[in-house]
Amino acid sequence: MKIGCVKEIKNHEYRVGLTPDNVRSYVAAGHHVYIEMGAGVGSGFLDEEYVAAGASLMEDASEVWQLVDMMVKVKEPLPEEYPLFHEGLILYTYLHLAADKEQMDALLAAKIKAVAYETLQETDGSLPLLAPMSQIAGRLAVQEGAKYLEKTYGGRGVLLAGVPGTPKANVVVLGGGTVGTNACKIAVGMGANVTVLDISLKRLEQLDDMFGSHVQTLVSNDANIERAVLDADLVIGAVLIPGGSTPKLFKAEYLPEMKLGAVFVDVAIDQGGCGETSQVTTHDDPIFLEHGVVHYCVGNMPGAVARTSTIALTNATLRYGLEIANQGLEGAVANSAVIASGVNCYDGKVCCKNLADSFEGYGYVDVRDLV
Repeated sequence: MKIGCVKEIKNHEYRVGLTPDNVRSYVAAGHHVYIEMGAGVGSGFLDEEYVAAGASLMEDASEVWQLVDMMVKVKEPLPEEYPLFHEGLILYTYLHLAADKEQMDALLAAKIKAVAYETLQETDGSLPLLAPMSQIAGRLAVQEGAKYLEKTYGGRGVLLAGVPGTPKANVVVLGGGTVGTNACKIAVGMGANVTVLDISLKRLEQLDDMFGSHVQTLVSNDANIERAVLDADLVIGAVLIPGGSTPKLFKAEYLPEMKLGAVFVDVAIDQGGCGETSQVTTHDDPIFLEHGVVHYCVGNMPGAVARTSTIALTNATLRYGLEIANQGLEGAVANSAVIASGVNCYDGKVCCKNLADSFEGYGYVDVRDLV
């Protein structure tokens, strides 16, 4: 199979879909890999390393798009890349289609075989291709939140850990999954008062066992969320419905009653955000104020730590990418329910139920009925 990888063009996106080590693995399996020149520079991987691993370098991204059978990326294609689609192309990347109907329509119209990292689910229910970026985003959320609590950025001027004789900051984490757990780790490590909310009692028990008295666990309901948020200095939105739109747990009505200069970091913004007032921001212009509350809603947070993120992501994606390349998508889907769970679009049809449920007029078709 011809495998391609191009430079990401999203604002301040420095990650890359394949490392030179990944290229070596695809080549060893008998595949041909085509890399756009400079694709890995943002993550610290030079063209020479790709060539040494067996890749063919190409000057123009459009050439790569048109030549390959499978495109391996990090972020979703942007509108300027839609004209480069060709029927039957396997697109293997993060897609987050529930928040991007325009992209979904473009994929369906071009009959792209779209495999989304964020919906690929293992038999134990885990999301192995989302997990590494969720770990990074959860940890970054506290780091960024701590920064924007500084008065310089419109924050309250509060240090998370405080110092002897001063109050610690109150950090509230909405969601106890991978993002939320990693946010708790960093917030606890920085010495803050931490409260985490989740709808699953079992998950709260696990978090209680993990953090003990360092974290207050609460059942996620409107009353508990409101009480926690109104007393918070930093709120982290860490909610996920795989492939579907994120519920709006952080209400606009809370803002006038919150502490002036409190910070809200919406890690769920890729899937539409869990805040009613959330709007996608970029690393160029990451924050905005609403009723005196600082909102940080960057859609590609892990791109800020590109080398760590690239290595962590490709450690996870390589295994499944090789399955697709070795067997073809159809063969991989027929042999693996895990691969099938990653397919969002196939032959002009929506193949992810949570995605289909996010929009009216889009029926769901099981991809295994199509291959």
